[in-house]
Amino acid sequence: MLKVEKVFTSIKGDSMTSNVAIIGVGHSKFGVRNDVNMAELAYEAVKQALDTSNLEQKDIDFVVVGNMGVWSSEILTPAMVCEYSGLLGKGSLRVEAACASGSAAISVGLDKIRSGQCDTVLVLGLEKMNEVPTRTVVELIGRAGNYFWVFENFGMTFPGYYAMHATAYMQKYGATEEDLALVAVKNHYYGAKNPYAHFRKEISLEDALNSPYIAWPLKLFDCCPITDGAAAVVLASERIAQEVDDKIWIISQGSSTGYFTVSKKDDLTSIYSARVAAEMAYKKAK
Repeated sequence: MLKVEKVFTSIKGDSMTSNVAIIGVGHSKFGVRNDVNMAELAYEAVKQALDTSNLEQKDIDFVVVGNMGVWSSEILTPAMVCEYSGLLGKGSLRVEAACASGSAAISVGLDKIRSGQCDTVLVLGLEKMNEVPTRTVVELIGRAGNYFWVFENFGMTFPGYYAMHATAYMQKYGATEEDLALVAVKNHYYGAKNPYAHFRKEISLEDALNSPYIAWPLKLFDCCPITDGAAAVVLASERIAQEVDDKIWIISQGSSTGYFTVSKKDDLTSIYSARVAAEMAYKKAK
């Protein structure tokens, strides 16, 4: 036991680092990307991330891919990404945490660097949802809740699930459908200015309010599209990052698991896991 403790102390003192920075970012265009396969879509983000970090493939120590992927043609995404993007010989790992897959992948990258195993980690978020019909995507997302008690017996899909959250919020805080619609108007305003956005057209408040209901009180413009896209960051240890001018230090991150079954939630106006993760991140950041 003493030997183990001595070795661990040595590793912690010599190699471990608590300071990790983002030194490169990349982003594909989002939308119905029938013009590319998954590997090509991933590389759009990977190439940008490498270019902005001034690194080459040989400089990357490890690759983490955040990908749910149940609707995609390729399921071994890390191997596919590494082969196509010139990252053969690198360690790689696929991370899945539903809507939090990208954040979870960054968490793995942080651990790899903070433990002293790596100096640089490429983290990629990747989905190609339009490779299956819309009805299949809706079903697969619906299965992301408790299959037996939420989807199979009660037919709950995610528009309906979040409509319950919206209804509870409106009842508790007095919000209106117009309040919700203003969020869509704001999002489309900025999307119109973003060359990578799925939708690049402004909408009016009337457009949002007059769009058809998907699950009351949520209308078409309140709901997200089914999309294909990729985004990437390069994480670096302090030793590497201190030589880089443009960097963002990651001060803290929180993570939490929430209720799997909607009937067990004590409050539909809040998402338990998001609240706990935020509190954790703020506490770590002081």
